[in-house]
Amino acid sequence: MCYTQSRFKALISACVMSLIATAGWSQSLTWLGTLGGGESVARGVSADGAVVVGGALNAAGQWRAFRWTASGGMQNLGTLGGDYGWASGVSADGAVVVGGAWNAAGYIRAFRWKASGGMQNLGTLGGDWSTASDVSADGAVVVGVAQNAASEGRAFRWTALGGMQGLGTLGGYRSRANGVSADGSVVVGEAENAAGQYRAFRWTASGGMQNLGTLLGYDRSYASDVSADGAVVVGVAQNAAWQERAFRWTASGGMQDLGTLGGDESEAFGVSADGSVVVGWARNAAGYYRAFRWTESGGMEDLNTTYASLLTNGSVLVRAFAISPDGRYIVGSGYNAATRRGEAFLLDTGFPRRGDVDRNGCVDDADLLQVLFAFGGRGYRNEDLNWDGTVDDADLLEVLFHFGSGC
Repeated sequence: MCYTQSRFKALISACVMSLIATAGWSQSLTWLGTLGGGESVARGVSADGAVVVGGALNAAGQWRAFRWTASGGMQNLGTLGGDYGWASGVSADGAVVVGGAWNAAGYIRAFRWKASGGMQNLGTLGGDWSTASDVSADGAVVVGVAQNAASEGRAFRWTALGGMQGLGTLGGYRSRANGVSADGSVVVGEAENAAGQYRAFRWTASGGMQNLGTLLGYDRSYASDVSADGAVVVGVAQNAAWQERAFRWTASGGMQDLGTLGGDESEAFGVSADGSVVVGWARNAAGYYRAFRWTESGGMEDLNTTYASLLTNGSVLVRAFAISPDGRYIVGSGYNAATRRGEAFLLDTGFPRRGDVDRNGCVDDADLLQVLFAFGGRGYRNEDLNWDGTVDDADLLEVLFHFGSGC
């Protein structure tokens, strides 16, 4: 159905196109290669799955930050004058990359990269080193860890206007920020308490650093990622048997153990924007690491089993490190049997379909209405299909161009 309100007149032709649009249920696995060396790892993916970032070895055996696209392949982002670097996060549109790179003096420094300006050194908190772990959806807020003047590693939050802000600890000396919400207002990571134990934390400007506890009160936990609105936190915590387990935390439910794939350990690294899909790695019954995806309805599944048809000649998905906001694209590292090396991968699960706002497998009137009713609203949500912080014509067109697919 097409809407003829004045503000959408420019979209009438798109409505016509939508009536004949068909999109197949596509699933694919892409091995991303290296920079000439023997290994690569993917750590972040853009909202549309078009950009992947991480670290790869070059021909000299040096780790370098990369930015990958299907059309351009793996691009070496260079360093800050030293020999090594890697990328840890990317903005929703794929334009801003963050990570850590060595300078000419041999110290690692947090960086923020854009094609127009290259690699920007974000400095430290008064010490010698820093590294960035994640970036907000719009690329404006960067989080990570930096050394202060007392030689302590501290979690930081960086903005162009405010520079690098230390977020403190839970009573100890050290902390590290690993993830940030879509708008940059919620930061998660790990921090020492007064007893010297590391605990997962959730930080806000108004509430400071909140201790998320552990599983049954044991010694260690850390948070890896957070949902778009900052309400769902994922990471790793020790259980009563001193085993590391992937967790999913909410204010109402506390810390939930996500289990394993039959072995004794698991770690959660990424979560979808709405907090419903978690990815990471877990040991299976044979003791091998395998990439997993967790949902409340399906529990923890081995991606190697679910997508076995995409894996050939003994290739294996070992670790999943990040997931796109809509939960469709998963990136990480595995073994590519064709090249006989560890490589970064991009898994397109095919779900949700492009434009499928309500995630029911069919792009129809319900999806169109959801975008129309939310039109003009700000904030990162499922109706914001391109994850730019506003529900607008671009999101409406996404539904219209794929209208009818899957139905």
